[in-house]
This record gives sequence, C-alpha cells and structure tokens, in this order.
Amino acid sequence: MKVRIPTPLRSYTTQAALVAAEGTTVAEVLVDLDLQFPGLRFRVVDEQCRLRPHMRVFVNEDLTRDLSTAVTDTDVMTLMQALSGG
Repeated sequence: MKVRIPTPLRSYTTQAALVAAEGTTVAEVLVDLDLQFPGLRFRVVDEQCRLRPHMRVFVNEDLTRDLSTAVTDTDVMTLMQALSGG
C-alpha cells in the first residue's frame, strides 16, 4: 500500500512524501513503516499503542482512530497531524 507522510515526519523518510508499506491493518502498516524508518511509529502511536491525540489516519478518504482497521494493497493511508493554535 502507499502511505502519505506529513511534512513534519518526512525527516524519518529522507523527505519522501509517499512511501510503500505492507500490512493488513493500520497497526501492521505502522509496524512496517517503523522497520523501514525507525522512530516514525512512535511519533504516531503512544506507549499504550493508541494513536496520539494530534494524529489523524485516513484510509483512502475515511478517517479512522482504530488501529485494527483493515487495509489492502490498493488502499492509500494518509498520516496527518492536527493543527492547533488560535
């Protein structure tokens, strides 16, 4: 599958905005990404294996907070950081 990487996390992917990863769930894809790009998963998932509050994950056009969400090779997963401020 393809995974879109937000600009603040591209230092882990040598500035690549789109990378390939494998897995059948969002959690598995994040593990694969961490094998390829060490440290990336920790920026997305906390110590309790939950998405960090400021992170958003889209599978195709659908927002998910469930790491067990199924994915296929043809899906596109987008990692996004929520903006804050005022």
